[in-house]
Amino acid sequence: MARPLRLLGLHGYRQNQRSFHERTGALRKALRGRAELRRGAGRGGPSLGPPLEPGPGALSPRRAPALEPAPEPEDAAPRGWWFSRSREETFDALEEAAACKGLDESLDTVARALAEQGPFDGLLGFSQGAALAAMVCALKQRGDARFPFEFAIVVAGFRSRAAPHSGYYREPIAVPTLHVLGDTDRVIPPGLSRELASHFVDPAVLTHPGGHFVPAAAPQKRAYLEFLGKFLK
Repeated sequence: MARPLRLLGLHGYRQNQRSFHERTGALRKALRGRAELRRGAGRGGPSLGPPLEPGPGALSPRRAPALEPAPEPEDAAPRGWWFSRSREETFDALEEAAACKGLDESLDTVARALAEQGPFDGLLGFSQGAALAAMVCALKQRGDARFPFEFAIVVAGFRSRAAPHSGYYREPIAVPTLHVLGDTDRVIPPGLSRELASHFVDPAVLTHPGGHFVPAAAPQKRAYLEFLGKFLK
């Protein structure tokens, strides 16, 4: 019997290892015996600092009234892989930022997780973590030895609008990918996920009727297992 594939999880904006693990329980159960989703890369990107109040339908929250935050464990702090507004340390997937902050640190975090916790067969990223996974795929294709894996599952992903990131999408990316998008996702509309998929060579695309989450119902389970079956040895 083939060993289960090992997947490195990359959480979404304002999540962390702990919350991503909690929110992917149904997926881990669906993949049992075929793939293991590890808790994630390091602590998962730069810390976001004080609590923020989310705006409707956006990844970039606005500042809440100043409060004295209660101490929380390091692995429970909300995280982001990069910020489209460096000074405010906030993020908006639709913002065409001239500059950004945090991506290099996050790429180093992913590379360190692959080296220290690996080997891994693939990546599984959600939302901003999915966008990060796509950029890691681009670096892998260029021969960056820090990123040894075979494939990626990209859930609610999008192309970064930040000007410094445009180079990641100049050439078609041949790393095998499964792109998962929700028909009613109001945070990352499905058109953004399809746009990202268009930058890959022969991408597999899975749609589901839900919103901004990692789906794991029976139809999605079949699609995950069909995709992962290509890599089981």
